[in-house]
Amino acid sequence: MKKIDVTEAIFLVKNERKLTWEAIADELNVGTVWITSACLGMNSMPPELAEKLCSFLDLPAGAKEALIEYPTKSWDRDIPQDPLIYRLYEVVGVYGDTLKEVIQEKFGDGIMSAIDFSMDVEKKEDPKGDRVILTMNGKFLPYKTW
Repeated sequence: MKKIDVTEAIFLVKNERKLTWEAIADELNVGTVWITSACLGMNSMPPELAEKLCSFLDLPAGAKEALIEYPTKSWDRDIPQDPLIYRLYEVVGVYGDTLKEVIQEKFGDGIMSAIDFSMDVEKKEDPKGDRVILTMNGKFLPYKTW
């Protein structure tokens, strides 16, 4: 199986059983954002988690190997059309340079790791409209001189 085949199989079971990503994450005792990303093929899974997911969702033969496989992370370089993804793209477009300046002023010349990284999504109810709270937590990696 290829990662895309496993992703499609996961969506079929998830929809049939009316599961949420949070329920799947709870079953595997991992973060919701991480398991969603892994199920979408953007992260590899350790063998024991892949086995547990396959068992929990009754995934077909070959799914475990595809889940363990290291992904090639790529995405369309065109402006996203999905409104939610476009708005996140817009946030980086509008605030990306600002975030870079503030991060580098506080930490120095470097980057925030997307490898040693976690992210969480929370909902905060608000009478003026519910709020989306995205928390990104990445290790700072300074550029080195050689």
